[in-house]
Amino acid sequence: MFERRGRPGPQYLSLLAVLGMFLTNVLLKKAKSKNIMVLMESMVSGHKYITIRERLADKLEVIRFDPHIQKECVYKERKKIRSI
Repeated sequence: MFERRGRPGPQYLSLLAVLGMFLTNVLLKKAKSKNIMVLMESMVSGHKYITIRERLADKLEVIRFDPHIQKECVYKERKKIRSI
């Protein structure tokens, strides 16, 4: 077979450029984070605070001290704020 010597042609260079872009996009793709930040709200007074939970876990529901009523009460997860 005929072996070509010298510089590669433009078709070969454009193929390398396309493959290079594809590989960098695959390697630099963002992975989903394991944790998320969520807003917790008191069922009694409406007091809110922010906490972190695992993405795959169920929605949170905790008993915690509420400063507005000076007692413990139930807090439920209201919404996702952001990924961490």
